[in-house]
Amino acid sequence: MKENYQKKLDTIIENLNKERPTLLLHSCCAPCSSYVLEYLSQYFKITILYYNPNISSEEEFQKRAGEEQRLIKDMELDDVECIVAPYHPDEFYDISKGYEDEPEKGARCYRCYRLRLEATAKKAKELGSDYFTTTLSISPLKNAQWLNDIGLELEKEYEVPYLVSDFKKKGGYQRSIQLSKEYDLYRQNFCGCIYSKNS
Repeated sequence: MKENYQKKLDTIIENLNKERPTLLLHSCCAPCSSYVLEYLSQYFKITILYYNPNISSEEEFQKRAGEEQRLIKDMELDDVECIVAPYHPDEFYDISKGYEDEPEKGARCYRCYRLRLEATAKKAKELGSDYFTTTLSISPLKNAQWLNDIGLELEKEYEVPYLVSDFKKKGGYQRSIQLSKEYDLYRQNFCGCIYSKNS
C-alpha cells in the first residue's frame, strides 16, 4: 500500500512541542523551496542547505543559489539561514558513471537523490539539527517514495530524524508556482543535470 507521507508529516507537526525544532532543509532551487519555506517556517527553525553538484554548469549553479538567497530575503524569513555548499560536479559524475543513458526518473536519479540526501544527513548531524529533509518531493517529476525510503534509511545511519514529506500534496506544487510568479523567481526548464538538460 502506498504511504501517505503528507498525513505522517501532519501527525509529526501536531505532536511538536511549543519550541520550534531545528530543521536542515536540502533545497534544489528557489521555486521548489518557496512553498516548503512558507509552510514549514511556521513550525521549524530552518537552515537551508543548497547542495546540488548535479547542476550542469557553475553559472547555472550560482544563478540558482542566488535566487535561493534572494527568496529568503524577499519573503522576510529573518530566522532562516542558507548554507551554499561549494560546487563540486565530480561528486555527481562519480555516482553517475555507468548510468549516463538511464531515462529520467530511473536509477541515475535515485543515486542523485541519495547523494544529496546523504550530504544533508551528514550536515544535519554535524550541526546538531533536530530533523533533516528535502524540497525535492514537491515536484511531480520526483519519486516521493524513493526520497522518503532513502531519508529513513539515512536517519538510522546518521541518527538524525528524517522529516517525511510529499510537499506536492495539499496544493503544494500549485502554490510554489504562485509564489514563483509573486517573487519573480527564475524557474529553470530542466532538473539540473546535463542528462536532464539534453533529454
